[in-house]
Amino acid sequence: MIQSPSLADTTSTVVSVAHGPDAEPTTVVARFEDRVRLAPQAPAVIDGARTWTYEDLSTAAERVAATLRERVRPGDLVGVCLDRSTALVVTAVALARIGAVYLPLGPRPGERRIQAVTEDLDVACLIGDPAVLPAAHRDGEHTPLPLPTDGVNAPAGAVAAFADCPQGARRAPEGALYAVLTSGSTGRPKAVAVAEASLSVALDWYRSATGLAPGDRQSLLIGVAFDPHLLELWAGLTSGAALVPAPDDTRWDAGVLTDWWRDAAVTVCVAATPTVEPLLDRPWPTDLKLRHLVVGGDRMRRRPGPDVTATVHNAYGPAEATVVTTTYAMRGTATGDLTPPPIGTPLPGVTVVVTDDDGLPVARGQDGELRVGGHCLALGYLDPELTARRFTTPPEHPALEAVGRLYRTGDRVRMDADGSLEFLGRLDNQVKISGVRIELGEVEAAFEQDARVRTAVVTVQRDASGLPRLLAHVKPAEGTHPAPGDLLAAVRAWLPEQAVPASVHLVDAYPLDANGKVDRSALATHAAPAVPAPPADDLADATPGERLVLTTVRELLGRPATVLGDNFTDIGGTSVVAARLLAAVERETGIRPRAHQLLRSTDLRAFAAVLDQRQTPRPAGA
Repeated sequence: MIQSPSLADTTSTVVSVAHGPDAEPTTVVARFEDRVRLAPQAPAVIDGARTWTYEDLSTAAERVAATLRERVRPGDLVGVCLDRSTALVVTAVALARIGAVYLPLGPRPGERRIQAVTEDLDVACLIGDPAVLPAAHRDGEHTPLPLPTDGVNAPAGAVAAFADCPQGARRAPEGALYAVLTSGSTGRPKAVAVAEASLSVALDWYRSATGLAPGDRQSLLIGVAFDPHLLELWAGLTSGAALVPAPDDTRWDAGVLTDWWRDAAVTVCVAATPTVEPLLDRPWPTDLKLRHLVVGGDRMRRRPGPDVTATVHNAYGPAEATVVTTTYAMRGTATGDLTPPPIGTPLPGVTVVVTDDDGLPVARGQDGELRVGGHCLALGYLDPELTARRFTTPPEHPALEAVGRLYRTGDRVRMDADGSLEFLGRLDNQVKISGVRIELGEVEAAFEQDARVRTAVVTVQRDASGLPRLLAHVKPAEGTHPAPGDLLAAVRAWLPEQAVPASVHLVDAYPLDANGKVDRSALATHAAPAVPAPPADDLADATPGERLVLTTVRELLGRPATVLGDNFTDIGGTSVVAARLLAAVERETGIRPRAHQLLRSTDLRAFAAVLDQRQTPRPAGA
């Protein structure tokens, strides 16, 4: 259980400063090695029908490490382009043994995005299927790696791909265990480096809060480019539990996710908020072994109902503060409390401060910017100037005398009398989409890479359920007439899926506010359809499946001009939108299509045909 925050002194009883229980950094890699030595035959990864023991995993990781050691040195950044799989786990252990810095990029990083990373950072090599690597690495020197190529989300093949590193590219700071990319307002992602000691504090809390131990099954569900996957991966390996890689469909379909929990006998899981919230709107599945569900990445709007048998932890934390900073644990109750849950109290070794513009603590109950300190803090960005701006020394104040560095989160919060934090939103132009923090400036810069674009402004619009979606407002370059769909296709190479806007609106000029700045709220409110609206009778001859799919997609994306010939992803469909579409189809028809049936369909008409076929009664004797 999480202890109540301690009070720094008498001042902290009235100002917004709270400290988690005392904690000391421990180890991560050595704790895994202890598990290998103490229980070599215990299951480490349960991958479909195959089980990898801790000894198997150790042996496989050593083979990969031996292959890499001639070219990869301690402290080198290594970009990992793999999905949630046994191959990913083997790679993480191998790089930790070498002392290299693990940089997770995901299985299908946008080519332009990964190119920017390898131009800015001193990346020793990229690991992945050659087909997903950028041109310089796809055509460069390859060293085949003995990684597993069977099982869930396994790569068809894997190499370490080497290419020349630009002069002046940044290296990871000394002592880094891993680095992750966060959104950057310049249009190029920035990397933050985390030490083993900081991750160890979060892992110690996780094992204590969940009771994760030998015999448990820990999910490997979170997207690889999203830093909570470090928490679930190393939590399993340092506790003696078994990691269970999740099939891709579990990200898109809440029904598939709960079926997988049951079939795989998962006992502890980390999941993104948008994935879990739909589950809290329906009866909780029976016969689950799931004891703990750690949820984060976006604002949580629902509490578990009385039938929820797992403890749900609403977790908050930026990558700069090592995945989890505060948590609030909930059990299903019959109280009917409909208020959004708080983000809770600080983890052991963590200090949280709610400040005014000058960095001074505000009184309890007042709004302010959240700043975080303690063992959880990352080493910093790979850009020293950016580190100096965001990781600061606190001003003189009695409640801050024992506090060293503080990280400015840019999040607006309020601290209650008991030290619990309520999340109120962002102070800047960042937004959480599908659990991923997006800098609007990065999305705008991605559009402005296109010669057909003069300028771009990105706004946020929320649908009826409160979920955010991005709208891009593009002023074309003189003499050009780009199609909105073509502009969306171009930015996909620069951006993660969650950052691709739902629609593009071409504008001649931007509305300005009284200060002469672009009036973003006016843009979002008066955004015109990107293409003319369809005729009123465009569904007159539609089949039941076509009518359901088209009306639902139009509503979810806010695109009344969507037609059956549109491709789902091309018009802004994301994993969250897909999950909601599949849920609507199941609710209306009783049919549960799988995500791949939507994503692999050439257009919406083809997906609707799948539904119509499944709804049509088969002739007698057929």
